[in-house]
Amino acid sequence: MPQASTVRHLIERASTRLTRARLTFGHGIPGAWDEAVYLVLHVLKLPPDRLTPYLDRIVTPRETARVAMLVAERIKRRIPVAYLTREAWLGDFRFYVDERVIVPRSFIAELLAERISPWLPPRRRIRRALDLCTGSACLAIVLAKTFTGATIDAVDLDRRALKVAGRNVAAYRLRQRIRLLHSDMFSAVSHERYDLIIANPPYVSAEVMRKLPREYRHEPALALASGEDGLDAVRIILREAAGHLTDKGLLVVEVGHYRARVEAAFPLCPFIWPQTSGGDDCVFILDRAGLHAAQARVQTPPQSQAAVPPRASRASAGFRRS
Repeated sequence: MPQASTVRHLIERASTRLTRARLTFGHGIPGAWDEAVYLVLHVLKLPPDRLTPYLDRIVTPRETARVAMLVAERIKRRIPVAYLTREAWLGDFRFYVDERVIVPRSFIAELLAERISPWLPPRRRIRRALDLCTGSACLAIVLAKTFTGATIDAVDLDRRALKVAGRNVAAYRLRQRIRLLHSDMFSAVSHERYDLIIANPPYVSAEVMRKLPREYRHEPALALASGEDGLDAVRIILREAAGHLTDKGLLVVEVGHYRARVEAAFPLCPFIWPQTSGGDDCVFILDRAGLHAAQARVQTPPQSQAAVPPRASRASAGFRRS
Protein backbone atom coordinates (compact mmCIF):
# COMPACT_ATOMS: atom_id res chain seq x y z
CA MET A 1 0.00 0.00 0.00
CA PRO A 2 1.47 3.41 -0.96
CA GLN A 3 2.28 5.68 1.93
CA ALA A 4 -0.66 7.92 2.83
CA SER A 5 -0.35 11.43 4.21
CA THR A 6 -3.75 11.79 5.93
CA VAL A 7 -6.38 9.66 7.57
CA ARG A 8 -8.63 10.23 4.57
CA HIS A 9 -6.06 8.89 2.12
CA LEU A 10 -5.21 5.94 4.33
CA ILE A 11 -8.86 4.90 4.57
CA GLU A 12 -9.41 5.27 0.83
CA ARG A 13 -6.45 3.08 -0.03
CA ALA A 14 -7.29 0.45 2.57
CA SER A 15 -10.90 0.36 1.36
CA THR A 16 -9.80 -0.10 -2.24
CA ARG A 17 -7.61 -3.08 -1.32
CA LEU A 18 -10.34 -4.70 0.77
CA THR A 19 -12.90 -4.22 -1.99
CA ARG A 20 -10.69 -5.70 -4.70
CA ALA A 21 -10.03 -8.76 -2.53
CA ARG A 22 -13.74 -9.69 -2.63
CA LEU A 23 -13.89 -10.55 1.03
CA THR A 24 -16.98 -11.64 2.94
CA PHE A 25 -18.18 -9.16 5.55
CA GLY A 26 -20.82 -9.42 8.22
CA HIS A 27 -19.04 -9.68 11.58
CA GLY A 28 -20.55 -6.47 12.88
CA ILE A 29 -18.97 -4.38 10.07
CA PRO A 30 -21.03 -4.24 6.88
CA GLY A 31 -18.46 -3.61 4.15
CA ALA A 32 -15.00 -2.65 2.94
CA TRP A 33 -15.27 1.10 3.60
CA ASP A 34 -16.52 0.62 7.17
CA GLU A 35 -13.84 -1.97 7.82
CA ALA A 36 -11.13 0.36 6.51
CA VAL A 37 -12.44 3.14 8.77
CA TYR A 38 -12.44 0.82 11.76
CA LEU A 39 -8.90 -0.42 11.11
CA VAL A 40 -7.46 3.06 10.66
CA LEU A 41 -9.15 4.47 13.75
CA HIS A 42 -8.05 1.42 15.74
CA VAL A 43 -4.40 1.78 14.73
CA LEU A 44 -4.45 5.52 15.40
CA LYS A 45 -6.20 4.95 18.77
CA LEU A 46 -8.96 7.36 17.81
CA PRO A 47 -12.65 7.12 18.87
CA PRO A 48 -14.39 4.48 16.71
CA ASP A 49 -17.49 6.64 16.21
CA ARG A 50 -15.87 9.98 15.35
CA LEU A 51 -14.24 9.99 11.93
CA THR A 52 -14.94 13.44 10.47
CA PRO A 53 -12.79 15.53 12.86
CA TYR A 54 -9.75 13.39 12.04
CA LEU A 55 -9.98 13.03 8.25
CA ASP A 56 -7.17 15.52 7.61
CA ARG A 57 -4.96 14.34 10.45
CA ILE A 58 -1.42 13.54 9.28
CA VAL A 59 -0.44 9.90 9.70
CA THR A 60 3.07 8.66 10.28
CA PRO A 61 4.89 6.06 8.18
CA ARG A 62 4.70 3.69 11.14
CA GLU A 63 0.92 4.07 11.38
CA THR A 64 0.59 3.60 7.65
CA ALA A 65 2.68 0.43 7.79
CA ARG A 66 0.58 -0.96 10.67
CA VAL A 67 -2.65 -0.45 8.73
CA ALA A 68 -1.12 -2.01 5.64
CA MET A 69 -0.05 -5.05 7.65
CA LEU A 70 -3.55 -5.58 9.08
CA VAL A 71 -5.16 -5.18 5.64
CA ALA A 72 -2.72 -7.69 4.13
CA GLU A 73 -3.41 -10.18 6.93
CA ARG A 74 -7.16 -9.73 6.54
CA ILE A 75 -6.90 -10.47 2.83
CA LYS A 76 -4.42 -13.33 3.05
CA ARG A 77 -6.09 -15.27 5.86
CA ARG A 78 -9.73 -14.24 5.23
CA ILE A 79 -9.98 -13.73 8.98
CA PRO A 80 -12.62 -11.54 10.68
CA VAL A 81 -11.08 -8.18 11.45
CA ALA A 82 -12.06 -8.45 15.13
CA TYR A 83 -9.63 -11.35 15.53
CA LEU A 84 -6.85 -9.20 14.11
CA THR A 85 -7.48 -6.28 16.44
CA ARG A 86 -8.63 -8.43 19.40
CA GLU A 87 -11.64 -6.22 19.94
CA ALA A 88 -15.28 -5.90 18.93
CA TRP A 89 -17.97 -3.35 19.69
CA LEU A 90 -21.67 -3.59 20.49
CA GLY A 91 -22.93 -0.03 20.51
CA ASP A 92 -20.77 1.85 23.00
CA PHE A 93 -19.37 -1.31 24.59
CA ARG A 94 -15.95 -2.67 23.70
CA PHE A 95 -15.05 -6.34 24.23
CA TYR A 96 -11.93 -8.45 23.98
CA VAL A 97 -12.34 -11.29 21.47
CA ASP A 98 -10.25 -14.04 19.94
CA GLU A 99 -10.90 -17.29 18.08
CA ARG A 100 -12.33 -18.95 21.21
CA VAL A 101 -15.58 -17.00 20.75
CA ILE A 102 -17.70 -15.81 17.86
CA VAL A 103 -17.38 -12.14 17.04
CA PRO A 104 -20.05 -10.23 19.04
CA ARG A 105 -22.94 -9.09 16.85
CA SER A 106 -26.47 -9.21 18.15
CA PHE A 107 -29.72 -7.40 17.51
CA ILE A 108 -30.62 -8.11 21.14
CA ALA A 109 -28.19 -5.36 22.13
CA GLU A 110 -30.43 -2.87 20.30
CA LEU A 111 -33.46 -4.04 22.28
CA LEU A 112 -31.54 -3.77 25.53
CA ALA A 113 -30.61 -0.19 24.68
CA GLU A 114 -34.38 0.50 24.79
CA ARG A 115 -34.84 -1.68 27.90
CA ILE A 116 -36.95 -4.06 25.78
CA SER A 117 -39.72 -1.48 25.69
CA PRO A 118 -42.69 -1.70 25.44
CA TRP A 119 -42.76 -5.42 26.16
CA LEU A 120 -40.99 -4.91 29.45
CA PRO A 121 -42.94 -2.22 31.35
CA PRO A 122 -40.79 0.71 32.54
CA ARG A 123 -41.51 0.01 36.21
CA ARG A 124 -40.84 -3.71 35.97
CA ARG A 125 -37.79 -4.44 38.07
CA ILE A 126 -35.30 -6.99 36.76
CA ARG A 127 -33.71 -8.63 39.77
CA ARG A 128 -32.26 -11.72 38.09
CA ALA A 129 -31.42 -12.39 34.46
CA LEU A 130 -29.91 -15.25 32.47
CA ASP A 131 -27.75 -15.05 29.35
CA LEU A 132 -27.72 -18.40 27.56
CA CYS A 133 -24.81 -19.20 25.21
CA THR A 134 -22.94 -16.18 26.55
CA GLY A 135 -19.74 -16.56 24.49
CA SER A 136 -17.65 -13.47 25.20
CA ALA A 137 -20.24 -12.31 27.80
CA CYS A 138 -21.01 -9.27 25.64
CA LEU A 139 -24.77 -9.45 26.14
CA ALA A 140 -24.43 -10.32 29.82
CA ILE A 141 -22.39 -7.15 30.29
CA VAL A 142 -24.89 -5.03 28.34
CA LEU A 143 -27.61 -6.57 30.52
CA ALA A 144 -25.75 -5.60 33.68
CA LYS A 145 -25.22 -2.05 32.43
CA THR A 146 -28.87 -1.73 31.39
CA PHE A 147 -30.48 -3.19 34.50
CA THR A 148 -28.14 -1.91 37.16
CA GLY A 149 -29.90 -3.65 40.04
CA ALA A 150 -29.85 -7.10 38.46
CA THR A 151 -27.61 -10.07 39.12
CA ILE A 152 -26.91 -12.17 36.05
CA ASP A 153 -26.03 -15.76 35.32
CA ALA A 154 -24.11 -16.16 32.05
CA VAL A 155 -23.72 -19.74 30.84
CA ASP A 156 -21.90 -21.48 28.03
CA LEU A 157 -21.03 -25.06 27.08
CA ASP A 158 -17.55 -24.08 25.89
CA ARG A 159 -15.03 -23.66 28.71
CA ARG A 160 -12.66 -21.84 26.35
CA ALA A 161 -15.33 -19.23 25.64
CA LEU A 162 -15.86 -18.77 29.36
CA LYS A 163 -12.20 -17.80 29.70
CA VAL A 164 -12.79 -14.93 27.30
CA ALA A 165 -16.03 -14.08 29.09
CA GLY A 166 -14.16 -13.88 32.38
CA ARG A 167 -11.69 -11.44 30.92
CA ASN A 168 -14.48 -9.14 29.73
CA VAL A 169 -16.47 -9.34 32.96
CA ALA A 170 -13.34 -8.45 34.91
CA ALA A 171 -12.57 -5.54 32.57
CA TYR A 172 -16.00 -4.07 33.32
CA ARG A 173 -15.62 -4.79 37.04
CA LEU A 174 -18.79 -6.85 37.11
CA ARG A 175 -17.60 -10.03 38.80
CA GLN A 176 -19.86 -9.33 41.78
CA ARG A 177 -22.95 -9.20 39.58
CA ILE A 178 -22.26 -11.61 36.70
CA ARG A 179 -21.80 -15.28 37.54
CA LEU A 180 -20.17 -17.30 34.76
CA LEU A 181 -21.19 -20.96 34.65
CA HIS A 182 -20.17 -23.93 32.53
CA SER A 183 -23.53 -25.29 31.46
CA ASP A 184 -25.24 -27.20 28.68
CA MET A 185 -28.14 -24.76 28.29
CA PHE A 186 -30.06 -24.85 31.59
CA SER A 187 -28.22 -27.79 33.19
CA ALA A 188 -26.25 -25.74 35.74
CA VAL A 189 -29.22 -23.54 36.68
CA SER A 190 -31.85 -26.25 37.00
CA HIS A 191 -33.51 -24.76 40.09
CA GLU A 192 -33.15 -21.07 39.20
CA ARG A 193 -35.79 -18.61 38.02
CA TYR A 194 -35.28 -15.33 36.23
CA ASP A 195 -37.19 -12.18 35.37
CA LEU A 196 -35.49 -12.08 31.99
CA ILE A 197 -33.76 -14.71 29.85
CA ILE A 198 -31.88 -13.72 26.71
CA ALA A 199 -30.18 -16.01 24.23
CA ASN A 200 -28.20 -15.65 21.03
CA PRO A 201 -27.80 -19.40 20.50
CA PRO A 202 -26.34 -21.41 17.62
CA TYR A 203 -28.82 -21.39 14.72
CA VAL A 204 -26.88 -22.43 11.59
CA SER A 205 -28.17 -25.44 9.65
CA ALA A 206 -25.97 -28.33 8.55
CA GLU A 207 -26.35 -27.28 4.93
CA VAL A 208 -25.09 -23.76 5.59
CA MET A 209 -22.25 -24.98 7.81
CA ARG A 210 -20.93 -26.88 4.79
CA LYS A 211 -21.02 -23.70 2.68
CA LEU A 212 -19.74 -21.07 5.10
CA PRO A 213 -17.30 -18.50 3.67
CA ARG A 214 -13.77 -18.70 5.02
CA GLU A 215 -14.27 -15.79 7.40
CA TYR A 216 -16.94 -17.68 9.32
CA ARG A 217 -14.88 -20.85 9.52
CA HIS A 218 -12.47 -19.09 11.88
CA GLU A 219 -15.25 -18.98 14.47
CA PRO A 220 -15.92 -21.95 16.80
CA ALA A 221 -18.38 -24.32 15.14
CA LEU A 222 -19.91 -25.12 18.54
CA ALA A 223 -21.24 -21.55 18.68
CA LEU A 224 -22.75 -21.72 15.17
CA ALA A 225 -24.04 -25.20 14.27
CA SER A 226 -27.42 -26.31 15.58
CA GLY A 227 -28.48 -29.50 13.88
CA GLU A 228 -29.91 -30.30 10.49
CA ASP A 229 -32.27 -27.33 10.29
CA GLY A 230 -30.49 -24.98 12.69
CA LEU A 231 -33.20 -25.12 15.34
CA ASP A 232 -31.86 -27.69 17.81
CA ALA A 233 -30.87 -25.05 20.36
CA VAL A 234 -34.11 -23.12 19.89
CA ARG A 235 -36.13 -26.29 20.57
CA ILE A 236 -34.33 -26.80 23.86
CA ILE A 237 -34.89 -23.19 24.88
CA LEU A 238 -38.60 -23.28 24.04
CA ARG A 239 -39.03 -26.60 25.83
CA GLU A 240 -37.27 -25.60 29.05
CA ALA A 241 -37.35 -21.82 29.48
CA ALA A 242 -40.82 -21.62 31.04
CA GLY A 243 -39.57 -23.55 34.05
CA HIS A 244 -36.89 -20.91 34.60
CA LEU A 245 -38.99 -17.76 34.28
CA THR A 246 -40.83 -15.90 37.00
CA ASP A 247 -44.58 -15.43 36.47
CA LYS A 248 -44.09 -12.18 34.53
CA GLY A 249 -40.72 -13.09 33.06
CA LEU A 250 -39.73 -12.63 29.43
CA LEU A 251 -37.66 -14.68 26.99
CA VAL A 252 -35.75 -12.92 24.19
CA VAL A 253 -34.05 -15.09 21.54
CA GLU A 254 -32.12 -14.22 18.39
CA VAL A 255 -32.53 -16.56 15.42
CA GLY A 256 -30.88 -14.75 12.51
CA HIS A 257 -33.39 -13.97 9.77
CA TYR A 258 -35.18 -17.29 10.27
CA ARG A 259 -38.62 -16.11 11.36
CA ALA A 260 -40.39 -18.18 8.70
CA ARG A 261 -38.58 -21.33 9.74
CA VAL A 262 -39.26 -20.79 13.45
CA GLU A 263 -42.94 -20.04 12.89
CA ALA A 264 -43.28 -23.12 10.67
CA ALA A 265 -41.80 -25.32 13.41
CA PHE A 266 -44.00 -23.79 16.14
CA PRO A 267 -47.18 -22.67 14.34
CA LEU A 268 -49.29 -22.07 17.45
CA CYS A 269 -46.64 -20.23 19.43
CA PRO A 270 -47.52 -16.51 19.90
CA PHE A 271 -44.16 -15.05 18.96
CA ILE A 272 -43.58 -11.32 19.11
CA TRP A 273 -41.07 -10.13 16.49
CA PRO A 274 -39.77 -6.65 17.42
CA GLN A 275 -38.35 -4.36 14.78
CA THR A 276 -34.55 -4.08 14.80
CA SER A 277 -32.02 -2.65 12.36
CA GLY A 278 -32.01 -6.10 10.77
CA GLY A 279 -35.77 -6.20 10.27
CA ASP A 280 -38.61 -7.90 12.12
CA ASP A 281 -37.54 -11.48 11.45
CA CYS A 282 -34.47 -12.04 13.62
CA VAL A 283 -35.44 -11.77 17.32
CA PHE A 284 -38.52 -13.13 19.05
CA ILE A 285 -40.01 -12.39 22.45
CA LEU A 286 -42.24 -14.69 24.48
CA ASP A 287 -43.73 -14.52 27.94
CA ARG A 288 -44.21 -17.54 30.18
CA ALA A 289 -47.72 -18.27 28.91
CA GLY A 290 -46.51 -18.22 25.33
CA LEU A 291 -43.75 -20.66 26.20
CA HIS A 292 -46.26 -23.15 27.56
CA ALA A 293 -47.93 -23.03 24.15
CA ALA A 294 -44.59 -23.63 22.47
CA GLN A 295 -43.81 -26.68 24.57
CA ALA A 296 -46.67 -28.57 22.97
CA ARG A 297 -45.63 -27.74 19.45
CA VAL A 298 -42.08 -29.10 19.05
CA GLN A 299 -41.97 -30.60 15.58
CA THR A 300 -39.62 -32.84 13.70
CA PRO A 301 -36.96 -30.80 11.86
CA PRO A 302 -37.25 -30.68 8.05
CA GLN A 303 -34.67 -32.47 5.95
CA SER A 304 -33.19 -29.39 4.30
CA GLN A 305 -33.42 -25.63 4.70
CA ALA A 306 -31.93 -22.84 2.65
CA ALA A 307 -30.09 -20.41 4.88
CA VAL A 308 -27.32 -17.86 5.26
CA PRO A 309 -24.19 -17.21 7.29
CA PRO A 310 -24.71 -16.49 10.98
CA ARG A 311 -25.58 -13.01 12.24
CA ALA A 312 -24.50 -11.31 9.01
CA SER A 313 -25.91 -8.09 7.66
CA ARG A 314 -28.51 -8.37 4.90
CA ALA A 315 -26.01 -6.58 2.68
CA SER A 316 -23.05 -8.81 3.52
CA ALA A 317 -20.97 -9.56 0.48
CA GLY A 318 -20.92 -13.08 -0.93
CA PHE A 319 -23.96 -14.41 0.95
CA ARG A 320 -27.51 -13.17 1.24
CA ARG A 321 -30.13 -14.27 3.71
CA SER A 322 -33.12 -16.11 2.34
